[in-house]
Amino acid sequence: MLTYPTKLQIALMIWADEHGQDLVEYALMAGFVAVAAGALMPGVAQNISVILSKVGIDLSKSSTQGS
Repeated sequence: MLTYPTKLQIALMIWADEHGQDLVEYALMAGFVAVAAGALMPGVAQNISVILSKVGIDLSKSSTQGS
């Protein structure tokens, strides 16, 4: 007999999955470093803002392409 996992079992499997966790941590750390650099060096703040905006646009495009 074939049984399907319940919603709770699926949620627990997703919660326990650590695949890709390092990438998110490195991205957050890079963001924190960029914000700190912008705060310490106001001349660089505009360049950092442009780069982070481009990253955000690319991320939003990639998330809508998968749907």
